[in-house]
Amino acid sequence: MDVNFKSISRVLWLALFANLTAAAMKIFIGKAIGSASILADGFHSLTDGSSNVIGLIGVKFASKPVDKCHPYGHRKFETLAGLLIAVMLFIIGINIVSEGVYRIINPAMPDITLESTIVQVLAVLINIGICTYEYSMGKKLKSGILISDSIHKRGDIFVSLGVLAAIISIKLGLPPMLDLIASFVVAALIFHAAYEVFKYNRDILVDRAAVDDEEIRRICLDFNEIKDVYRIRSRGVEEDIHVDMHIIMDPALSIEESHELIHNMEEKMRIKLNKNVQLFAHIEPQNSREGKLCN
Repeated sequence: MDVNFKSISRVLWLALFANLTAAAMKIFIGKAIGSASILADGFHSLTDGSSNVIGLIGVKFASKPVDKCHPYGHRKFETLAGLLIAVMLFIIGINIVSEGVYRIINPAMPDITLESTIVQVLAVLINIGICTYEYSMGKKLKSGILISDSIHKRGDIFVSLGVLAAIISIKLGLPPMLDLIASFVVAALIFHAAYEVFKYNRDILVDRAAVDDEEIRRICLDFNEIKDVYRIRSRGVEEDIHVDMHIIMDPALSIEESHELIHNMEEKMRIKLNKNVQLFAHIEPQNSREGKLCN
């Protein structure tokens, strides 16, 4: 496992420990006082821990080197792990809604205590810390799984704040129905987080364009030897971007000069766009039949 993936694993292990600690606290207090919203938030934190486990497994597979059967590497295993996190979030959201419906049919008054309030305050602080750390490390390490998990945890902050507001309101004498409403809000935020995580990883898996075509075109046409470019395509993640295109160039260039030109174009793309760009170019002389058709 290379240094980058080792760093990602360390972040995930730290997040796992923090999530399990927060989940245990909230589930214990939620059951003790009979609060649907705190219990829902506790199970949400438990799935956070499960998502970290999935992330660790995904990173383990993604860190494998290039081989004959996987010439582009195994990085998309990290993307698959992100999709599994989205599925888990969706399932837990359904479970919370089901629990909320059960509480409507079988109402119970939650016993709000100072301890339950303190637990929620601690949960907010833990969520803010984990979310901020994971997102910053995800950007630094160009890790899809860390960014996915941080998107998930960003919703956790609002979830915990909503639950905290609900239990304080009930303590101040407002209707206990607020606790159930808060649990449904938790579920809604979980569904939203599931969609965001799914969308982020789906775009990578289906090879959505990674770089704007016009930016690539402008960079290429800065070189006088390049007469036109077409069929520009890009894919990948920030850590591993592949660009391929057809290039119409001055037919007087030798093979050696053409090779040097493509190399210079790739270097300029790495400076202007992303340092991890890999360029694959199909060269066509300006007076070729294909070039005339393109123009």
